[in-house]
Amino acid sequence: MMAGTQAGTQTKASDWRSLCNAHKTAQEASIPDAWRIKPPLETCLDVRSVTEDCGLLSPRELEIIDLGTKDVSALARLLADKDSGYTSLEVTTAYLKSAIIAHQVTNCLTEIFVERALERAREVDKYMAKHGEPMGHLHGLPISLKDQFTMKGLETIMGYACNIGKFSENDCVLVEILYELGAVPFVRTNVPQTLMWGETHNNVFGRTTNPYNRKLTPGGSSGGEGALLAMRGSPLGIGTDIDGSLRIPSAFCGLYTLRPSYERLPYHGASNTLMGQESISSVLGPMATSISSLKLFTKAIIDARPWDHDPFAVRKVWNEEEYRLAQHGGGKEMCFAIMWDNEVVKPHPPLIRAMRIVKRALEKEGHQVIDWETLNHIDIYRNAQTILVADGGEDYRRSCEASGEPLITSMSPETDPHPFNLEVSLVKTLVGPPRDRTSWELWQLHTEKRALRKAYLDHWNATRNRTKTGRPVDAIISPAVAYTACPHGLNYDSFYTTLGNAMDYTCAVFPVTFVDPKLDTPLPPHEFHNHEDEAFYKLYHPDVFPGVPVGLQLIGRTLEEEAVIAMVEMVDAAVKKLAA
Repeated sequence: MMAGTQAGTQTKASDWRSLCNAHKTAQEASIPDAWRIKPPLETCLDVRSVTEDCGLLSPRELEIIDLGTKDVSALARLLADKDSGYTSLEVTTAYLKSAIIAHQVTNCLTEIFVERALERAREVDKYMAKHGEPMGHLHGLPISLKDQFTMKGLETIMGYACNIGKFSENDCVLVEILYELGAVPFVRTNVPQTLMWGETHNNVFGRTTNPYNRKLTPGGSSGGEGALLAMRGSPLGIGTDIDGSLRIPSAFCGLYTLRPSYERLPYHGASNTLMGQESISSVLGPMATSISSLKLFTKAIIDARPWDHDPFAVRKVWNEEEYRLAQHGGGKEMCFAIMWDNEVVKPHPPLIRAMRIVKRALEKEGHQVIDWETLNHIDIYRNAQTILVADGGEDYRRSCEASGEPLITSMSPETDPHPFNLEVSLVKTLVGPPRDRTSWELWQLHTEKRALRKAYLDHWNATRNRTKTGRPVDAIISPAVAYTACPHGLNYDSFYTTLGNAMDYTCAVFPVTFVDPKLDTPLPPHEFHNHEDEAFYKLYHPDVFPGVPVGLQLIGRTLEEEAVIAMVEMVDAAVKKLAA
């Protein structure tokens, strides 16, 4: 009996490996031969210049990529103008080439469907030729999608071997709306197994690397999008966020993103992990190298009335008055608070320098900047993370057992991992050993979360006693992560993003600067908040992170998408003006 069981286990193990190998081989075969490049040596860490240096893109195609990188809204306007000389077929071809170059140096893609994307681009161009007007607000624009957004006729692997061979029968609501708006979905991007990692690696497609330094992670779980966009392989990508999965890769890869509040944008029909867990909803949002993407995408989706497609989408039209910051003094002489330290993990020196830059930039524009005082952060952290593992890991186990693949328990590479002295993460210490919570226990967690949200609301409102405006603080500026892109396997959760998910605050991430070893020297030891704080303090050395992006997070109130977009545009402009 044991021999038979052992043989069955070995067969299943062989089967999942065969499935993964076959799928990866099929993916490689989907790359047109003419678009294959000679990849740089593994010792080449910063690969961003490969897009130009490889010679695959024509000068015109490089011009298109450059425009989309600097201002995606400008590219969208040209595509919507029948007399501009820009066609969707031309732009989509340029970005398909660029995306496939990016994939060959960072392993950022999952599904590559060149002919399908080009046929869609031709369809959009034919519409313009026939009607003389754009199909919708995103007419002809290539858009990359995280490997959760189902498309009819394609597999959605989502990091699990068990999803190989399962072809979607329908488009998810987001894809339906993108088609209505005239967009061209053209590639899908890599994610980690389970989706619940701040890095990007799975048994099907392997590990995605950061184009700024391939020894570092691009973050996760929208890490494929992060790497693709940092390589200029897409003008606009769509990711998701349940615990920082939009904001972490955006911070690590020098991007802009928006984490909207629960259900503001339509999620129905997308694949997900932890399906049925609805206390902390996963949300979708844009990621891009240009800040104009945030309003372009968010307004276009909201204007399409997503609540007519998704029963959970909030019935709230785009509010231009909120975008003009009517509730925030019209954008004049506002008050921002800086969270220098969340008292869970103290930020590394580059993050502190970035916050100082933002403080100077805002004060120079006439705004008040005060210090944010933390409240109940460890309690919020414990509550949120316990909710997310309330099933004791059963969701992950079932997904892995379906194919026989092992559950990945570490993101560290098997060869040459970066040394790090942290045996047990703070999260595991707070939550305790995995176990299946009862329904009653889960209800108590939900009750506690409501109380924590109310306390934080009152705490925020009380800041009116410290501002010159007489209003509560308009927004909080904080790190998205306590550090910049780090070596593979070392991105633990430092709570900065979890706060937004647990409190359901609309958040945005924006790039500020780059790590400079001369400026970002190690700080003397501080009184450590916990063992993880100490481990990350000891990890920092500027020579590990030279030249990588340093991004920050702007935190607004619940369902304040319009205002948060406007405020991050204002902060970004102030930072650029200061640097000019």
